[in-house]
Amino acid sequence: MSAARLTPAEAKAEARRLRTTLAAEGVAISHGQALERVARAQGFRDWNALHAAIARRPPAGFVPGGRVRGHYLGQPFEATVLRAARLRPGWYRLELALDRPVDVVTFASFSNLRRRVRGTVGPAGTSRERTADGRPHLEIEL
Repeated sequence: MSAARLTPAEAKAEARRLRTTLAAEGVAISHGQALERVARAQGFRDWNALHAAIARRPPAGFVPGGRVRGHYLGQPFEATVLRAARLRPGWYRLELALDRPVDVVTFASFSNLRRRVRGTVGPAGTSRERTADGRPHLEIEL
């Protein structure tokens, strides 16, 4: 996996796999040492440098003109990102132009189609806002 696509969670998972592999060979290292080895394998001098480089990078598609897919109020969509703003590490405010309108009303006798959607998503690609059944309003596939 290249650092260009590596996320902090993936780097930490790689360090856990490295520790497990080495432990099976009788070599015990700390999690911190495993993180340092993963960073060096990715071409960085240490874990702090790798983490700083990948934590600032937005997820794929979270740039104007980028393409994303997911669910809005439970309805699947594909969209072009019109605006993307980083609010804090891992959190982004997005404005999306949906390829096809999404009906945000569940009543058969009434309809409300949305072609543009705005929302804030966190590190998991989901919004904090939830529907009555607990599903996030906006879910972006990362």
